[in-house]
Amino acid sequence: MTSPAASPTPKLSAGAAARARIVDAAIQALVRDGATNASMSVIAAAGGVSKALLHYHYSDRAHLLAEAATELGRRLVARERAAIDVARGSGAVDAHWEWLSSELTRGELRALLELGVQREAEVREAAESVAVARARAATQTVTHLFGALGLTPRMPAALLAGTVLAFVDGLAIGAPVPMRDPRASFDLFWLALLSFAE
Repeated sequence: MTSPAASPTPKLSAGAAARARIVDAAIQALVRDGATNASMSVIAAAGGVSKALLHYHYSDRAHLLAEAATELGRRLVARERAAIDVARGSGAVDAHWEWLSSELTRGELRALLELGVQREAEVREAAESVAVARARAATQTVTHLFGALGLTPRMPAALLAGTVLAFVDGLAIGAPVPMRDPRASFDLFWLALLSFAE
């Protein structure tokens, strides 16, 4: 039996490919240098493009950072769903930790949170849109984890999801300062959260 052919990845136009490369470079600069230091020059150098090409595609830094925030959110939610949606039984909580641990190491969540407090309204608005998508993903995560454990939350999953996001974001913001044992904090957090089950 042969496996079905993989569907071809759509080819990007030259302009779309350049924009994607620039957004990737912006994300790299945000993770490495933080939002304050991710200048157009730094981003152009990280992407291996000229500043002229960068300005051709992005008239200003705010528009580029807004697109970077949107892409960061898309990636983050996709990785969370990929990690959690297949987890079963007690392995679901471990899958959530593995996802979170990799996000803390990757640094993209911290960069996204930093974009949410920028002066430029366009950047903040993009980060706020991502926050809505993350809240939906966290609600799905809570629902899936409780279900995988055969439990039903006694309060709305969306309310518990807000607590999960606050915990996750707190770990991400504190990531540059090493925590003694973030896994122990994670386990204690989930033990407390699961106490809201029937």
